[in-house]
Amino acid sequence: MNLLRIFHVAQENGLDIHPRALRLITQSLKLIGPKLRADAEANRLFMAMLTSPKEPEITLRRLNEAGVFGRFVPDFGRVVAQMQYDMYHTYTVDEHSIFAIGILHKIEAGALKEELPLASEIVHTIDSRRALYVAVLLHDIAKGRGGDHSELGAQVADRLGPRFALSAEETETAAWLVRFHLLMSNTAFKRDIDDPQTIRDFAERVQSPERLKLLLILTAADIRAVGPKVWNGWKAALLRELYHRALEAISGGLVADQRDRRIAAAQQAVRALLPDFSEEETASFTAKGYPSYWLSFDAATHARHARLTREAERSNAPLTVDTRVDAHRAVTEVTLYTADHAGLFSRIAGALALAGANIVDAKILTLSNGMALDTFWVQDQLGGAFDRPDKLARLAVLFENVLSGKIKPHVELKKPGAIPSRTRVFTVPPRVLIDNKASLTHTVIEVNGRDRPGLLFEVTRAFTGLNLQISSAKISTYGEKVVDVFYVKNLFGHKVEHERKLKDIRERLTAVMAEPVEEVAAE
Repeated sequence: MNLLRIFHVAQENGLDIHPRALRLITQSLKLIGPKLRADAEANRLFMAMLTSPKEPEITLRRLNEAGVFGRFVPDFGRVVAQMQYDMYHTYTVDEHSIFAIGILHKIEAGALKEELPLASEIVHTIDSRRALYVAVLLHDIAKGRGGDHSELGAQVADRLGPRFALSAEETETAAWLVRFHLLMSNTAFKRDIDDPQTIRDFAERVQSPERLKLLLILTAADIRAVGPKVWNGWKAALLRELYHRALEAISGGLVADQRDRRIAAAQQAVRALLPDFSEEETASFTAKGYPSYWLSFDAATHARHARLTREAERSNAPLTVDTRVDAHRAVTEVTLYTADHAGLFSRIAGALALAGANIVDAKILTLSNGMALDTFWVQDQLGGAFDRPDKLARLAVLFENVLSGKIKPHVELKKPGAIPSRTRVFTVPPRVLIDNKASLTHTVIEVNGRDRPGLLFEVTRAFTGLNLQISSAKISTYGEKVVDVFYVKNLFGHKVEHERKLKDIRERLTAVMAEPVEEVAAE
């Protein structure tokens, strides 16, 4: 028992542990067996250290380095020093889990209010604090076992909960959180949260405000603990928006039936921001947007679009580009207003790739006047806003040259050294997933594979060749792996449901995601 108690005493009193004592501990690890693991007092001490307001991360790290942690919780022992061979995860599984506990503690202590304001606010309103700490500790406990680590981890949580003296309700909550610890990030980063079906499906899975709060906090701690610069303002904004919409749905707030009322409210709000517009100009602008447009942006953005479209029409400009740096979300919003035509998204993606900008989200809209109003949220190579004046100026020129045909992205991107890539040493099997249930109005296509320069351009070019219209896109990069999700329709504006066509899509996109022949040959 003293092998645990010494760490508890050190934690409670802010003391270090003498190297001689640590040596004795490591020499006595064989004493930690089934009897101690089953002891109620031993497990009480462990839970007290895990959930202590006094630096649990430091204590867990000491337990781990001394070998006590892995002996006392053998499931944790299996992930000690377990490497994750990719460019996304910086730490071993055990280090990541302990680091995540440290992030959770800092959220509770109010030390991350600026970086994680929503999590820092709601953490003091939860009822399942102990279950949350256990879930954060165990969320990756089953990595490396083969199979879905979330499902296998939930089984571990189910088994360890009673041993740690969690109630049946706490154990169920912890196991549920481990099972669905990727649900919120996958929904926010891979699905269109402006689509009512996305919110309905997510809310149906979460079911309660308490679980929603716990899941948000766990997600923030997990992503923040992956490594430096993985968490950014854009991801925070997506999670925050999903949280509020899901809370609204779970609490019986606005639902799809009130869609017309929301559209009318959006149009009224934009009128208030356009005092310099005549009645005729306002009516002309509101008539341009389909229902999805009014539900996709806030009033300030609608007002910017109104001014942008009015100016473009007055000057008969073939292309209008507007950029706005959003420092809070660490992205630059790029809006283009031009005549819509097949392959427009692909050309824009090519221009952005040549400019060195990474697309993290995109909203593709065709207005009732046949013009495209496309918005791209982009970041630089380091995950910050694409905000250097010289780069923004070059971007406008690139758009003009690419859309006019003076520059051909498929040629430029193949030139040696066009864009540096550090991912060539990794192999990521290509995968294409097609889902016709995730949206009531669109076919959702997800492509996974190894990231490389100009990949998004190639993928969207393939969509053009397949006669598919892209309505929105979620672009995510996890180190060397890219996960891009597209909401598409066929040329008639319907879902793609014909089996032969779905087979063609899958084969074409899989070929694009696979390693290029010339690149493999060169290596």
